Amino acid sequence: MSIVIKNLNKIYPDGHHALKNVNLNIPSGMFGLLGPNGAGKSTLMRILVAQMEATSGEIEMYGYNMLKDRKAVRSILGYLPQDFRFFAQYKTWEFLDYAARLSGMTQTSRRRDAVDKMLESVGLYEVRNRYANKLSGGMKRRLGIAQALIHDPKVIVVDEPTTGLDPEERIRFRNLLSKVSGQDTTIILSTHIVGDISSTCNHMALLNKGEVSFYGSPQDMLVRATGKVWRVMVKDEDFVQFTNKYPVVATIPHEGEWELQVIADQIEGYDAEAYTPNLEHAYVYFMESQLDNWTND
Repeated sequence: MSIVIKNLNKIYPDGHHALKNVNLNIPSGMFGLLGPNGAGKSTLMRILVAQMEATSGEIEMYGYNMLKDRKAVRSILGYLPQDFRFFAQYKTWEFLDYAARLSGMTQTSRRRDAVDKMLESVGLYEVRNRYANKLSGGMKRRLGIAQALIHDPKVIVVDEPTTGLDPEERIRFRNLLSKVSGQDTTIILSTHIVGDISSTCNHMALLNKGEVSFYGSPQDMLVRATGKVWRVMVKDEDFVQFTNKYPVVATIPHEGEWELQVIADQIEGYDAEAYTPNLEHAYVYFMESQLDNWTND
């Protein structure tokens, strides 16, 4: 495994227990960390990129101990935070050149070649002279991943990278991440958007209230939700009562009634038809059933 996390805890000074005995084995390639806002994902990301120390526990990253070898760990890391900012006075190529210098790339000609190749790779070469803060939202995210990749890191951490992007840019960004992932690189994609995981990741974990509720593949998660998703037709007058009782994933209105996709072990008092789950259904199932600390052997 490229990253091994053992019994990781983070307790903030106010007593908030943000991470609770987190254990994860993260292989190379694309790894998805899924969970709602407030689940502890950003706390875990900041610990992994050495911006924050855990209260207890251990992390080994490509053979380096996070606590003992922090400088070495930082040298193999690339990071795109959720709130990534650009310097207003820098053009696109200048910003990436600045990021390359910070990463230790001191030779000017080598650095400029690397910048041009990276801008080409992320589809920003044509706007290389545009000021970075004038780029579109999708372009800014691509420039963000470019600065994370410029020093050829072993581990790349991206936190909520597609939030606010339109569908076309979201797909483009996911394809870009897939292109740069490989056997010698680990990309950790932290998100609350289920589609980002199902489209890109072979391995994933679900974090809920600071604990690992699921660890495995997206397909494993679907298997666990099989038989827990139902299609139910509900009359208008029963709609409120029904939706207060069962978690509803989708609603389709019909004349005088509603077609609902529902998460439950079983449905009582209504004719229910079993429905093939997708990853969004499985995500809701795990969040509702609170399957804390389950791991796939």
